[in-house]
Amino acid sequence: MKIAALIPARYSSTRLPAKLVQDLGGISVIQRTYLSTFAAGVFDEVWVVTDHKEIERQILDLGGNVYFSKKNHESGSDRIAEALEKVDAHLIVNVQGDEPFQDPKSLQGLVAAFERPKVKMASLMCRISEDEAYNPNAVKVVVDEKMNAIYFSRSPIPFNRERSEDIFYWKHVGVYAYTRELLQEYTAWPKGYLEQIEMLEQLRLVEKGVKIRMVETTHQAIAIDTKEDLDRARNFLKSIL
Repeated sequence: MKIAALIPARYSSTRLPAKLVQDLGGISVIQRTYLSTFAAGVFDEVWVVTDHKEIERQILDLGGNVYFSKKNHESGSDRIAEALEKVDAHLIVNVQGDEPFQDPKSLQGLVAAFERPKVKMASLMCRISEDEAYNPNAVKVVVDEKMNAIYFSRSPIPFNRERSEDIFYWKHVGVYAYTRELLQEYTAWPKGYLEQIEMLEQLRLVEKGVKIRMVETTHQAIAIDTKEDLDRARNFLKSIL
């Protein structure tokens, strides 16, 4: 089974302009994301899918693969689906372009979920505290006994009615893996009702009854959305060099 990592890399961003080309230890954020994804050793191919010539140039400078988007896209999944016209792989892993420190063990566990024949999509989650769960930027997920997602929300779910001290929450880590066929089918569907309310694209699949197998990780990804996030990533990089 051929496995490809596709990294959607839109240039414009609201809270931190041009965040993917910001310096992170001598190279840009998107270059570091590409290199850490490639170094994981999980994928047969790694592609960056972008709408901007500067991002294209930076990845080509590394000797990487780039697909330049021909259309405007609202989501990363839509962007990488277009690239399937050039990428020949059965399993597609959507790696977020603004998460420069990819964890090989987490990516291996994500791909391993597809050893079960009925799994068509999988994603990652990690445990967080109740305090963290009240942050709407941390997307929560609840799962069934087979570790399939029941629902994703920006609200703290489940609601801790009895104020139990033993409760924990799952935070969704936004790395997705899908079969090629599901990705093509899913991105052709219109936005769902719940997706539009929560602004979470994975709810389009939940509403259609698609099972999303969740895989636990202890890796706390650093997603760069703000200047504070970028500073945190720079400090983390200094700590490991």
